[in-house]
Amino acid sequence: MTDLFSPLTLRGVTLPNRIGVSPMCMYSCTDDGKPTEWHYAHLVSRAAGGAGLVIAEASAVVPEGRITPADLGIWEDAQLPGHARLAAGIAAMGAVPGIQIAHAGRKASRRTPWQEAGPATPGWTVVGPSAAAFDNFATPQAMGEAEIAAAIAAFAAAARRSIQAGYRFVELHAAHGYLLHEFYSPLSNHRNDAWGGDFDGRTRLVLEAARAVRAALPDQVPLAVRLSHTDWVEGGWDTPETVELSRRLKALGADIIDVSSGGNDPRQKIPMGPSYQVPGAEAVRRGAKVPVAAVGLITEPDQAQAILNEGQADLILLARALLRDPYWPLHAAAALGRTEALRVPPQYERGWNTLGKMTRDEAIARPMRAL
Repeated sequence: MTDLFSPLTLRGVTLPNRIGVSPMCMYSCTDDGKPTEWHYAHLVSRAAGGAGLVIAEASAVVPEGRITPADLGIWEDAQLPGHARLAAGIAAMGAVPGIQIAHAGRKASRRTPWQEAGPATPGWTVVGPSAAAFDNFATPQAMGEAEIAAAIAAFAAAARRSIQAGYRFVELHAAHGYLLHEFYSPLSNHRNDAWGGDFDGRTRLVLEAARAVRAALPDQVPLAVRLSHTDWVEGGWDTPETVELSRRLKALGADIIDVSSGGNDPRQKIPMGPSYQVPGAEAVRRGAKVPVAAVGLITEPDQAQAILNEGQADLILLARALLRDPYWPLHAAAALGRTEALRVPPQYERGWNTLGKMTRDEAIARPMRAL
């Protein structure tokens, strides 16, 4: 049985427990893509709340790869000081700082979610594998060889900047209908050249991006890849294909697959419910023999523990549950009778002493493993 509060080592980095903050877009930058005080308060508070891994939101590798003008970016060195502050703050709370690097492809240049739906104003030209729009979004320009090569190089450059900033876990975003997913799904990739057509052609870009990112990272830093295991559309990308792609990613040096789903076609029919994406994670873990992260309406401590008990995943990533409660990991420890596992900041000990707590010395003695 894998305990929710047991460490997980990936390459040279050890997560203090199996609870992670899933990357969640905050749409709270100015148009220069730099982290703000919002990002610092949001992410560092989740680290203080006991998560072992905190992954900063999808950070665009090029300006035109942003979902909205308010997206976080890591396409230029001017953005590094803000990222360095984020990474240092997360690490100071005892969590491993991570980042997700991304390109939105044909789903770029949109307004923020709390604005009226529509294109960003001013916006920019969007790109994709083919000149096929997502729903009523702008029709993308089909990428040529030079543009594809530039995108791969941009992912690698973003990975190098991530390390400069102090992140110790890098995730390549290849899910939710964004650029890399657009290439491997037959619903959005209509090419008949070496970057499309059959399985090998459609998966070529995500594999080349992963190869380039792995080469850009130090050996001790783990590489994660987020995949949508199914499009939830007949004739679309499916779970067996995800298993095979995961095998190939593992061979290239990916250390963990973050298994999500959907996002690439408005016709998707998603059977929403607790743990609805976990079967996909289990299929990848068993079929590709690679560690996986599970996501998707995981809200209860016993639910998270059961996923680990049953061997369905190695890591639990939470999103909405942690938006509601930054201290979910601490409450989970209490609910599961694991109060000795609480990693409470010494300044907060008196607030938790009715539930049981670690001593001050124990809390201070559990920093992230040094690289």
